[in-house]
Amino acid sequence: MLATEPLPRFACPDWWDRIHAGHTPMADVPVNEARAAKALAFFKRLQLPDVPGNPTMEEACGEWFLDILMVFLASEDPETKERLVWELLCMVPKKNSKSTYVAGLALTALYMEETPNGQMLLIGPSQNISERCFEQAVGMIRLNEKLAAIFKVQESEKEITRYKTKTTLSVKTFGSKILTGEIPLLTIIDELHELGRVNGAARVMQQIRGGGITPQGGQVLFITTQSDQAPTGVWKTELDKARDIRDGKAGRSPIMLPVLYEFPTALQKDQKFWRNAKNWPLVLPNLGRSINNQRLLDDYENNGKITPEAEQIWVSQHLNIQIGLGLSGETWIGAQYWEACADEQVTLDYILRVCDVVTIGIDGGGLDDLLGAAVIGRHAQTRQWLIWTRAWAAPIVLQRRKDIAENLRDFEREGDLVICDRPGQGHAELAELVQQVMQSGLLPEEAGVGLDHGQVAPVLEALADLGIEGPLLVGIRQGGGLRGPIWNMELKLQAKQVSHAGAAMMDWVVGNAKATRVGSMVTIEKVQQGTAKIDPLIATFNAAELMGRNPVAFKPVDYDAYLKAAVLVA
Repeated sequence: MLATEPLPRFACPDWWDRIHAGHTPMADVPVNEARAAKALAFFKRLQLPDVPGNPTMEEACGEWFLDILMVFLASEDPETKERLVWELLCMVPKKNSKSTYVAGLALTALYMEETPNGQMLLIGPSQNISERCFEQAVGMIRLNEKLAAIFKVQESEKEITRYKTKTTLSVKTFGSKILTGEIPLLTIIDELHELGRVNGAARVMQQIRGGGITPQGGQVLFITTQSDQAPTGVWKTELDKARDIRDGKAGRSPIMLPVLYEFPTALQKDQKFWRNAKNWPLVLPNLGRSINNQRLLDDYENNGKITPEAEQIWVSQHLNIQIGLGLSGETWIGAQYWEACADEQVTLDYILRVCDVVTIGIDGGGLDDLLGAAVIGRHAQTRQWLIWTRAWAAPIVLQRRKDIAENLRDFEREGDLVICDRPGQGHAELAELVQQVMQSGLLPEEAGVGLDHGQVAPVLEALADLGIEGPLLVGIRQGGGLRGPIWNMELKLQAKQVSHAGAAMMDWVVGNAKATRVGSMVTIEKVQQGTAKIDPLIATFNAAELMGRNPVAFKPVDYDAYLKAAVLVA
């Protein structure tokens, strides 16, 4: 983009500078000044129902949320006079009063809306979460006689109605039936990150957004903390979209305004940075109001630091640190170098075209595990290791491990995982993959395919069906037997002597792995048993064990043909 070109709508490339300056990290949005003033005047008179003395929002609310309130309720194109912000995603850490402030925003929106007999919704992933905002709104009404004359509260129905317009604000729990026959004027979704683990959430989200294409339109406000697991499903989709909009990578005219209180990616991976409490205020806009700094520090020292797993959860909730690479003290050390070695041009075809030798690793257990395959090629000129992976999952995994089902579906859509629809499909397709590599002539004559010798029967049978057997296949000692390839991979990743395809599945798998050392023995295990799958990573170590033997291809590459192909590729 040329420096003279206007930024795409809602792009905010200086968001980190704005956070440092104490400003709200969002783009400048024009507003209807009269409407904004009316919204602010109403909102500021609301009182906090759960704070001693019941202070008003004017006294208690942070400037950051007043900015959000104005742009969400009063944005306006100066030329067309039409609304600009149809959706807003605010990600802010815990205890920043987001639910209370949103309750006030909902009441303000209900007061400002002149459409008769409309509907507004407060939605949460569970009944308790969806009712939390409602209870705060009811508490605000009961503290002010004037509000009681404006709004009718029906607690049994979980509904607030404005007498003048008969428009209602209703509580709903997220699900496929929440909008039957309704076109809401406004939908507020609390704790969006929780929906990442809900099957079918994308379809429901599409239903919610359906009101936006009607003449009167329908706004959607998402407000959430970061997930205490790696983002997945609809949460990953919305978060990625919000970041792209913020960074100017989502087209010219988005309708979602992102307001994301988080550290830049590099700093989220810098444990020294985010463990320094002096940096915490940057992502805590309500510090000194709803958050007491000393109590936050005490909570971290006494609860957040007790185990690596507890720390991951604590920083994800209180600092919006995204669960993933480099966050856990027990995470495999190679994980912190993994992302930097990503190269999108690394595909299976690319490996077979530019490498002089290839090895294959295979790992997989029962129906509750993934079947993982890894192909490692050694570049004919640079000797760089190139890694490509594929995995297969039985449908029962989606049923038994519902908390990672959306992760697996994401990986399936990206083409790195196959969710099998018939018994034996994974083993048959894996055998076909081995056959394809064999036909390239790049496998060694012996010790070219490494398997966990304790779990190989179905794999050996599928390979034998294609005539693949004999000394090409070797068992690889697991557990401490993998310490050599584990150490080699760590060193090569640190030195950037490895390139991989940058698949989200492998980012997730690598983030699931932790290294356990007993004396000189090193093993790679799951950070969390059951749900944290690492099979494709173990397959990678199996392939690395064989590549570390400095093998030679059974049919050496024709270097003249290779060099011609390399020139054509370049």
